[in-house]
Amino acid sequence: MAAAASVFHRVRTGSRIGAQYDQDGNVIQVETREDEEQSVKLAEILELLLAAGYFRARIKGLSPFDKVVGGMTWCITTCNFDIDVDLLFQENSTIGQKISLTEKIVSVLPKMKCPHRLEPHQIQGLDFIHIFPVIQWLVKRAIETKAEMGDYVRAYSISQFQKTHSLPEDEELLQRKDEAAEALLDVLEVYKPQRKYRRQKDAGQLLDEESRVHSTLLEYGRRYGVSKQSKQVKVDEEKALLASSQVTFPGMAEVSEEEDLQAAEEMRIKTLMTSMAAMANEEGKLTATAVGQIVGLQCEEIKQIASEYAEKQSELTSDERSERSGQLQQHRRAVASLTKQIQQKSKQLEELQARHAELKTGCDEAKRKLMEATQQLDNVEKDLKSLEEVEGQADSGLLEKLRAQVTMNENLKQQEQEFRTHCREEMARLQQNLEELNMASGQDTEEEKERTQLIDKQYNTDREKLQKIRLLMARRNREIAILQRKIDEVPSRAELTQYQKRFIELYSQVSATHKETKQFFTLYNTLDDKKVYLEKEVNLLNSIHDNFQQAMSSSAAKEQFLRQMEQIVEGIKQSRIKMEKKKQENKMRRDQLNDEYLELLDKQRLYFKTVKDFKEECRKNEMLLSKLRAKGAS
Repeated sequence: MAAAASVFHRVRTGSRIGAQYDQDGNVIQVETREDEEQSVKLAEILELLLAAGYFRARIKGLSPFDKVVGGMTWCITTCNFDIDVDLLFQENSTIGQKISLTEKIVSVLPKMKCPHRLEPHQIQGLDFIHIFPVIQWLVKRAIETKAEMGDYVRAYSISQFQKTHSLPEDEELLQRKDEAAEALLDVLEVYKPQRKYRRQKDAGQLLDEESRVHSTLLEYGRRYGVSKQSKQVKVDEEKALLASSQVTFPGMAEVSEEEDLQAAEEMRIKTLMTSMAAMANEEGKLTATAVGQIVGLQCEEIKQIASEYAEKQSELTSDERSERSGQLQQHRRAVASLTKQIQQKSKQLEELQARHAELKTGCDEAKRKLMEATQQLDNVEKDLKSLEEVEGQADSGLLEKLRAQVTMNENLKQQEQEFRTHCREEMARLQQNLEELNMASGQDTEEEKERTQLIDKQYNTDREKLQKIRLLMARRNREIAILQRKIDEVPSRAELTQYQKRFIELYSQVSATHKETKQFFTLYNTLDDKKVYLEKEVNLLNSIHDNFQQAMSSSAAKEQFLRQMEQIVEGIKQSRIKMEKKKQENKMRRDQLNDEYLELLDKQRLYFKTVKDFKEECRKNEMLLSKLRAKGAS
């Protein structure tokens, strides 16, 4: 029975492929081939996952697919990316589950900006050679994320600890700071400024702000000197006068200036003190004997307090000085470093900007020259093509006539130039002869006068002839320009072909747009009709649902309800018959239009065939004409 049970063992539906058995009930051992490179890559992948912290890869009972996919899922979730899988309690998945799982993993990789591509079938087929780069990148990303989260958690833990607890060193430092601050406040309270003098009421009002400041300071027993800068404005004129009148040595001038300033300051202080009156300090003060008794009684206590105050003040000042000096030095070093970097970057930026401007100028100039040359080349090619097309399509007789006129025009221009040159040479020669004759004899003879008149007459005749030639040339130029414009107005065969192609393209585009719009309208009408019928159906069902209980209450109401339902069904059948009839009509119309379309296609094919035959006959005709012309020319 056990053998029979093993033979007829049923494989669970949707699970992995079951074992195969022979006739005796023994499991067939299938020979499998394992790629050595795949095995090596699998071992490297498992080592990477173990190094990253995924220790489920050590379990020998798991399949390589579960280990690799589990490691990939663990790395993705460690990097704070969501993936809709659960591998904790589900192993040895089915084929469908594997496909779904690999598709979800592959869909998450682009969101993580993974530089390596991976397909679901590669994961399912255990292509470890292509899986290894992805695993390597995921492990690196997971380790970086864990380090970032570790720093964040550590900083958060420290902040939470500092909110409720403190170290003994911190408590001692806070206590020392509080004691030092209290002692400093006491000292400031004891040694705060006290007013010793008061300005008398009958004293004059001080107009100068500097004098008012000195007067206020003197009332509290403070005497401050005046700097050179404060007196600089007042002694500028005196210095200018002294410099213009005499020359002194620099050292002696400075000493004398300081002495003058000091004497002026002493005089100012004495002047201000004359208007001061001592405060009534006798009120509330103790006598000398009382002070001596108090000092004698509490001498030891005063000494102890003074020593404690000096010790605390020295500690506080040393701590503050160390903190300030350290921070100040660090700040200075940072400022110097940043200033140096800014200067270097600014210098580099200026060099790059200058180089960029030079390169941009050269590039723009080269582009401009290239565009000009390209444009000139295109213009020349267009002119050549247009001339070739015009020459090929124009009438040969008209073309020969035009060429003859152009040749005549060129010959006339050349003759005009030669004639002008000849006239200039002749005029120069005649002027030279005239000068020689004038030099030889002071008075003209009758023969010379006649010769001069003959020359003038010949000059006027030649000038009129030149004017007539110019008019004739201008008339011929106008005729040539008119003929050229007429030739340009006639479109060539290439232009007509281009226009035809463009019109065909526009017609095709308009036809496609019209067809698409018509389809949209048809779809909209169909959906609108469907919506109307659905609304009617919903209203009918709602009406039936609302009136069903009331109709079932009595037999008469029930019969009436059934009759109404039969009428509604009959109306629906009639509507259905109408729609079927309309459908048949549209179908017949479609078939008719299809037949017409097929007939038009046959006509189109016949038209194209006729055009092709006509072109072939035209080509044969041209060949025969060329042969006849060749025979006639020979």
